[in-house]
Amino acid sequence: MAKRDYYEVLGVGKQATDDEIKKAYRKIAIKYHPDRNPGNKEAEEKFKEAAEAYSVLSDKEKRQQYDQFGFDGPNMGGGFGGFSSGGGFSMDDIFSMFGDVFGGRGGFGGSGFGGFGGFGGSSSGGKKQYRGSDLRLKVRLSLQEVATGTTKKFKLKKDVVCQHCHGSGAQGGSGSETCPTCHGQGYTVRTVRSLLGMMQTQSECPTCHGEGSIIKNKCRHCGGTGVMKGEEVVDITIPAGVAQGMVVNVPGKGNAGPHNGVSGNIQVFIEEEPNDTFIRDGQDVIYNLLLDFPTAALGGDVEIPTIDGKKVRVKIEPGTQPGKTLRLREKGLPAVQGYGNGKGDLVVNISVYVPKTLDRNERQALEQMRNSDNFQGDSATKRSIFNKFKNYFS
Repeated sequence: MAKRDYYEVLGVGKQATDDEIKKAYRKIAIKYHPDRNPGNKEAEEKFKEAAEAYSVLSDKEKRQQYDQFGFDGPNMGGGFGGFSSGGGFSMDDIFSMFGDVFGGRGGFGGSGFGGFGGFGGSSSGGKKQYRGSDLRLKVRLSLQEVATGTTKKFKLKKDVVCQHCHGSGAQGGSGSETCPTCHGQGYTVRTVRSLLGMMQTQSECPTCHGEGSIIKNKCRHCGGTGVMKGEEVVDITIPAGVAQGMVVNVPGKGNAGPHNGVSGNIQVFIEEEPNDTFIRDGQDVIYNLLLDFPTAALGGDVEIPTIDGKKVRVKIEPGTQPGKTLRLREKGLPAVQGYGNGKGDLVVNISVYVPKTLDRNERQALEQMRNSDNFQGDSATKRSIFNKFKNYFS
């Protein structure tokens, strides 16, 4: 089924405030909550759809990128909502988010979570699964790297899986025991009376902190967390066409999750290095060509550099005026991840060089030209040049 616009899903406009978005999500979540619609697949899909929309629009950075790029934004690997496999965001996290919106985790009417399993990210009976934190990096790219895409290698200090207990947190393979408080559920249940009737609220087990099990003999190397400080060399692929300020998301390469949990992501912030030859304008690149006066007057062929390092020859028409532009189609930058139309252009701005010093013969030749009507310029030409300068500064 094709994705619907997130604003349409929540029934709000693009100028909606954070509070309006939260209220809209709360209303939809109550209506389509699985406990109120047991066995209703359509309600289940609407519940998940609203949760995905809220996960994006409630996050300032994700919302900004969604407004700019839609579903084809530069944060690849899991989409904006992170609902794909490997993204570390499961249906159980929806319930956790649902609880955050309503001030606590909760189900309606005492039927649990309608077959979704518990909360916390694990598929094993509601036990909590930890997620490692994200890492942030900055990368500076040359214009040539932006044009072709590149792979950067980083040596990162990060949380890695403990090699002594293999992430379990238990010393010497001693394993874990079922939590005596929640009996392995990872949560405790409390029934309260509300305006909606009897409501069951679930809260994290205070003994095992949602894991459903406890470790008595903790690993001496990691202290029972299953992770320890380490280093890892990571290859990060940057797609072609990225721009200053974009963020490329690399899923599963951040800090390792405690107790064999889900690894976090790496967020790569893009910076562009200044270029001495070209100026970037979106997907277009601008090159300023300085012509000598004879070529501008007589015409000829000149070589123009391109961002791929090759040179192309272009024809200069006789009588070319300063300020004229030439456009070389598809010699610019590609669209990032296919968002946009093909490649941009190489735009050539033409200026004419006027020498500061002249020898005697050159001066005499120019004196003769100055007296020629052909070198005075007609009123239409003067007006055209004036308008170009006027538009440039307006």
